[in-house]
Amino acid sequence: MAVQEQDELIARAQAWLAEDPDPETAAELAKIIEAGDVTGLADRFAGTLQFGTAGLRGEIGAGPMRMNRSVVIRAAAGLAAYLKAQGHAGGLVVVGYDARYKSADFARDTAAVMTGAGLRAAVLPRPLPTPVLAYAIRHLGAVAGVEVTASHNPPRDNGYKVYLGDGSQIVSPADVEIAAEIGRVDTLASVPRPESGWEELGDEVLEAYLARTDAVLTPGSPRGVRTVYTAMHGVGKDVVLAAFARAGFPEPVLVAEQAEPDPAFPTVAFPNPEEPGAMDLAFATAARVNPDIVIANDPDADRCAVAVPTADGWRMLRGDEVGALLAAHLVHKGARGVFAESIVSSSLLGRIAQAAGVGYEETLTGFKWIARVEGLRYGYEEALGYCVDPEGVRDKDGITAALLVAELASELKEQGRTLTDLLDDLAIEHGLHHTDQLSVRVEDLSVIADAMAALRAEPPVSLAGLRVSSAEDLTLGTASLPPTDGLRYHLEGDYKARVIVRPSGTEPKLKCYLEVVVPVADAPDLAPARSRGQEILDAIKKDLSAAAGI
Repeated sequence: MAVQEQDELIARAQAWLAEDPDPETAAELAKIIEAGDVTGLADRFAGTLQFGTAGLRGEIGAGPMRMNRSVVIRAAAGLAAYLKAQGHAGGLVVVGYDARYKSADFARDTAAVMTGAGLRAAVLPRPLPTPVLAYAIRHLGAVAGVEVTASHNPPRDNGYKVYLGDGSQIVSPADVEIAAEIGRVDTLASVPRPESGWEELGDEVLEAYLARTDAVLTPGSPRGVRTVYTAMHGVGKDVVLAAFARAGFPEPVLVAEQAEPDPAFPTVAFPNPEEPGAMDLAFATAARVNPDIVIANDPDADRCAVAVPTADGWRMLRGDEVGALLAAHLVHKGARGVFAESIVSSSLLGRIAQAAGVGYEETLTGFKWIARVEGLRYGYEEALGYCVDPEGVRDKDGITAALLVAELASELKEQGRTLTDLLDDLAIEHGLHHTDQLSVRVEDLSVIADAMAALRAEPPVSLAGLRVSSAEDLTLGTASLPPTDGLRYHLEGDYKARVIVRPSGTEPKLKCYLEVVVPVADAPDLAPARSRGQEILDAIKKDLSAAAGI
């Protein structure tokens, strides 16, 4: 780096430091400047965290490329300006937050900025699940909502998720327009931040949410399932226990080591039930108490994981399996309306919907799209996200999903059956929809860009010995989908194999979603069908890795 560039970089860092309201990040930055650590400064000042359809998410630290109070204050000021430009001056903004590092500070800053901008702000009473915030927006008639959370990201991350007044996460063009308003924020001194003036909500909103959770269950349905539950060091425990108690289920046995909020997430490498090892303590607890099922939430409790006993121990169900189980349960309960899923989820939902005579729609990845489906009755995504009460929460909700799973398992238990038995029934009726994922976490984001570029430059002509019959670049959009950064392949043959490749929207990962449908005539065919399905998926993974250079 040239001397002039270094001088400019240091000047930018010093200007940032001069108005940093957080003693911790200010001390961090001062130390880097004093040490003359140009590399450290460049990493923090190479640009700004991009505000997109997931809002903001990144590592906590000093500078515009990190999550910190300065970045959050600017984001809040941009959101406030956008809301006022949309005619919502004086409108209510509800703010929720989880138990991660700095979450309470970011929530307070947001409330102060909204108040200073002439909007009304109300903050949830303590760290609570994201679905409670999503519910509160519509319940209180707010014009927008903010949830401070990084969901299941690593401990040093935090995020800033924005909802509009319909209770759904923002989509384009709102994200672009908010980002433009953020870019117009000059100095922090230009952003009014009073010390008070916003409302600190009590438990009334939480009580209203809990009352609403009852609506997902059938009055008088069986409630006898025994559950082990882990909050994964997040904020789900108290709300889940209250919801299960209201519904009349036996009290779940807690995974004690992970029951209380802890932003360090000390027992897991990543606080995501899908990650290897994350469920080990839950399974150890289950081995001691022998429940019917294991349920896990991620740290902000908008996702729900389910595990079932097998002859070899406990097995985590895939998100696609839980998605199909909940769909079948809702059909059995007489649900009408549209069943929706994202393009990366299993095509089994479409077959269940068609057989039941209910509507079906496919969307881009994310509940910001699923929740906007007209007439939505049920939506799910393979990454453990389920929307089972769209009139209450227009987002994924790991608490109402857990209740519905518990009701289904209770009904099956009374019949002497299990969730696994119902999955077998669905495979026999609709074919075994075997799914898997190739997920590559990277340190350098250029690895993802290079892989996508390689696949676009030279699309694979065959995978696992099956000819690629169609290769779609989803950046061009389709007849039913707007453009997105992704690739979709369909393979020839009897197995209806499908592959989708896309960068993760929330983590530094390249994600490849694989599905193969193996015909099943009867129960004896299930085991060989599973073996054949996994064999094909393993071969697809190998060939796809080679084609993408990963």
